[in-house]
Amino acid sequence: MNLRQAAVSGTFYPADKAELGTLVQRLLDKAADEENPSKVPRALIVPHAGLIYSGAVAASAFRRLRDTGQAFRRLLLLGPNHRVPLRAMAVPTVSGFECPLGVMTLDTAILRDWVDNGWVEYNDEAHRLEHCLEVQLPFLLRLNPDWQLLPVIVGQVVPEAIAGLVGVGLDDPDTLVIVSSDLSHYHSYGVAQRLDQATTGHIEQLDPGLHSDQACGCVAVNGLLRAAALRGLGARCIDLRNSGDTAGSRDSVVGYGAYVIA
Repeated sequence: MNLRQAAVSGTFYPADKAELGTLVQRLLDKAADEENPSKVPRALIVPHAGLIYSGAVAASAFRRLRDTGQAFRRLLLLGPNHRVPLRAMAVPTVSGFECPLGVMTLDTAILRDWVDNGWVEYNDEAHRLEHCLEVQLPFLLRLNPDWQLLPVIVGQVVPEAIAGLVGVGLDDPDTLVIVSSDLSHYHSYGVAQRLDQATTGHIEQLDPGLHSDQACGCVAVNGLLRAAALRGLGARCIDLRNSGDTAGSRDSVVGYGAYVIA
């Protein structure tokens, strides 16, 4: 197989397979069950920092897939570009994404069709060192290694274009949409709490007007919120913390939220 090699193994998460598997399982086990389980989620928003920082918050969302996730065959995973300038939505040419827990195969036929339709473009460089999608792989492989992946790095694209692509996923009962995004960056603990609570309000109202100071993945999140609103879906926050709650100083923190759209 032509694989995209792991870029942040050993930094954002343990490189050792057994250590990583134990960590991910512990995070999933510690995440709270939903008191009143709702219908099967159509989309998730999850953070993408190192697992010691945001892994517990991401696990709060991924735990919802323990029972309901088997309904899906593939995952449309979108996140922002941190490494290279990008004015498009980029997909890779590889057939799989590698991490210590295994390989997640890509649905290359769908990606090729999207490229042919002009919705996305091939760009391996946008994916090569990007962490925002890779840090989700340990959870996804632990939950179901048979899922197929549709990985998309989102550059400066109008929300309507993203909403169109996300809408294809939302309209397909075999596809779950996942958007990778952190919230506020490098504020004091109290300021971050206020900012992230306000951002959560916008997300729960499906307001597609978020800015980069509210969420680093705001472009993809806005597209998801627009597509969800058009389909009469609802969003709710299931976990909201920051790095001061999980690992690190409270002087300057990064916010993390987990949201379910159904």
